[in-house]
Amino acid sequence: MSTPRDINPRSFTDADVDVRSDRSLGELFGELTSDLSTLMRKEVELARIELKDEISKGARAGEMLGATTLAGYMALLLLSFAAAWGLAEVMAAGWAFLIVGAVYAVVAAVLYSKGRAELRRVQMKPEQTIETLKEDVQSAKAQKK
Repeated sequence: MSTPRDINPRSFTDADVDVRSDRSLGELFGELTSDLSTLMRKEVELARIELKDEISKGARAGEMLGATTLAGYMALLLLSFAAAWGLAEVMAAGWAFLIVGAVYAVVAAVLYSKGRAELRRVQMKPEQTIETLKEDVQSAKAQKK
């Protein structure tokens, strides 16, 4: 086994050593272009993944609002008639139906505000991608100096 003292640097051929100083400006520019292209592809992929995640959160919020609407409609329909006919036993039927309708209007307003708040939490801005792009710019500035 050879030790560092046993190795003669003159025994290496050009094929054994990557001589970076002999590369032309065109080769260096080509490598830079390739690296930037790879970086941009990875950044676009990261943005796509982030947006897909946020879109799925929005879809879940939409599904919850849709299910709420259906359940609210069925409850409104059935309970409205039951409550109004029950109240009609003690007051005029018109007033009974008006009271029941007002109660369900309040319930609908509360459900709407909760669904709207859920949609506001969805971020369509790819925060992680923006952060890594800022880091890339800082790195490029540091290498330039």
